[in-house]
Amino acid sequence: MRRWVLVGGIAVLVGAAVVLVLTGNTGVRYTADSDSTQPMWVRWIPVAVGIGLVRLLPWRLERTDGGTADRRQAWILTGLAVAFAVLLKLLGLGMFEVLKGLLLLLVPLAVFRWLGGKPTASWPTTVRWAPAVPVAAFLLLSYTGPLAAPVPDRLEFSGVELALVIVGGFLANSVLEEVFYRRWLQTRWEQRLGPWPAILIASIAWAVWHVTLQGRGEFGIDLASVLVNQGVQGLFLGYLWSRYRRMWPLITVHGAINAVPIFLSLG
Repeated sequence: MRRWVLVGGIAVLVGAAVVLVLTGNTGVRYTADSDSTQPMWVRWIPVAVGIGLVRLLPWRLERTDGGTADRRQAWILTGLAVAFAVLLKLLGLGMFEVLKGLLLLLVPLAVFRWLGGKPTASWPTTVRWAPAVPVAAFLLLSYTGPLAAPVPDRLEFSGVELALVIVGGFLANSVLEEVFYRRWLQTRWEQRLGPWPAILIASIAWAVWHVTLQGRGEFGIDLASVLVNQGVQGLFLGYLWSRYRRMWPLITVHGAINAVPIFLSLG
């Protein structure tokens, strides 16, 4: 199964890129707050550099017990991820917060309580600030210099509205999504399949629900776009988690992806 998942996951991402090239839709939306696009391969460069630095600078001190693989939890969490993407598409963004809170937080916690065990497993121990180099490189390449995304359309927020958007988005999106897709879902598949098959599962599952958030009305193209954008970014986030088992790098990168376009649009 491990080999099939690895080959299948790679095929999904490569196939999505081929579809966009053949249809001339290689520009992908880099934020839900603007219709502006950026070439998909520009989005890949920070990811490639970040993964390369993680590989070169692991700073791993020791490996602890990886925990007991729980097939039931792995499949239940995968089903919840699929249900979130499908129901969000069917019911629309008006149900976004409700579905996310229910399917990505409350139901998983109930599952962990029902099936026993901790929501997370033991993992490798690393120097606490080891991920700072790949995280800094990713952010610098993504938001400064020639690879930086264009400034989005200007948004108008009062001080209170801006605070609510940033803080609420950080907790509901950056924190909750990284906890569910990487800390819970990816970890359980890692215990059964190893790192890269699990990273691919979590990355694709995380990407597909963005169709409803950033789609432009052509489902096939929209699906391919989120796979080559969020799906590829998920490889970096997943590799950070697999190598370092620290939440702050994931939350920092995810938070910047969501918040930086908003701050740029205020200028």
